[in-house]
Amino acid sequence: MSLTGTPFLYTLIALSVVAVALPLLAWSRLRGPRILRAAARVLMLMFAQGTAIALVFVMVNNANNLYDTWDDLLGTGTHVQQAADLGADGTGGIALDRLPKVIQKFTQVEGSAMQAAGGVRVTQLKGRVSGVNAEVYVWLPPQYDEPAYAHRAFPVVELLPGYPGSAKSWYSTLHVHEQLAPLMREGKVAPFILVAPRTNLLPGIDTGCANVPGTVNADSWLSIDVPNMVKDNFRAQPAPRGWAVAGYSAGAHCAAKLAVAHPDRYRAAVSLSGYSDPMDQPNSLAAQDPALRRANNPYLLLRKAAVPPPVALYLSGQPHDGYEAALALRQEAKAPTTVHVVFIPSSAGGHVMALWRPQVVPAFSWLTTQLDEQRFTDAGDGKGKATTPREPSSGGSKRAALASGTASRAAAARKP
Repeated sequence: MSLTGTPFLYTLIALSVVAVALPLLAWSRLRGPRILRAAARVLMLMFAQGTAIALVFVMVNNANNLYDTWDDLLGTGTHVQQAADLGADGTGGIALDRLPKVIQKFTQVEGSAMQAAGGVRVTQLKGRVSGVNAEVYVWLPPQYDEPAYAHRAFPVVELLPGYPGSAKSWYSTLHVHEQLAPLMREGKVAPFILVAPRTNLLPGIDTGCANVPGTVNADSWLSIDVPNMVKDNFRAQPAPRGWAVAGYSAGAHCAAKLAVAHPDRYRAAVSLSGYSDPMDQPNSLAAQDPALRRANNPYLLLRKAAVPPPVALYLSGQPHDGYEAALALRQEAKAPTTVHVVFIPSSAGGHVMALWRPQVVPAFSWLTTQLDEQRFTDAGDGKGKATTPREPSSGGSKRAALASGTASRAAAARKP
């Protein structure tokens, strides 16, 4: 029975009802020696507590998409078939442009949220470079199947969850496709192809999106295998011009790191409540070794770059949760690297999905300007040049506006 499936949830609800009704009906009717009656009552209480805890956990898990499968929860599964030493560029010397095209089989994903806005499809991808075998979720914009766009290549955004986290969370919890679809139809946001690959590849540990010979090649999975699959199966724009990566929490760290490390693969990145030092995630594989820690820190990558990478970064954060790291990256950036920092006041909430959900539209509006997609929108300056959205005052703003990053720090500081 699936951990996130409706049958398992309904079974737990039924068991919880039974667990409450059983002691009410049987408590005073038990017969036999006192010790046996006491043992039976203790078992009934334990059963009631166990089912209640299990039900709450499943509801929280389903709401936040923390664990997809029993293997994810129990730490008994792996999605790594091999982890060869692929070298500094993560290709292992493979000529990527000579790899034969592979057509994937996609199926529609079940669940009301996953079927909204045209539906999300999924495929099982065997990474030819990384050695990873895992699922990838894809959503196509409304224009994709329209005759007027039949010969049009579309920009792509890879979506990365936190840790623990499911690749489905961007769709089922943040509702990224449901929020953006109407804006895409209205021409306010570019028609992005949204791709969410699995990032939880090893049992009980965050890969940190790193390549670790003999353990996992998470970087190559995300920056090579997944993009190659998208280009083979969909009308996607070439990299790096039409490619971006976005993430929240641990996925935000990965997004910034991938963009800074691979400017030949990504043009922009969105980091929501991210960090630079892998040590900020104790379970990160990249934090276990000093060399890995340095190699996967976007701040140090920017600082040591011989030539500043031509990438644009959108970094949002709260005090002591991403904001300071964002400021440090902005201070270190040199042209042509650009860094747009959005301050989120503490009053907007904590490190939870409710904080990141309102940030989806502002972040993708910004991405539209950075990926040169102004012809799809009315957000340009009228001269064909992209413009960065201004940062309005937070005076009188509601919580959603604060969480979305449409509030400036100076104005937020004036609020009681």
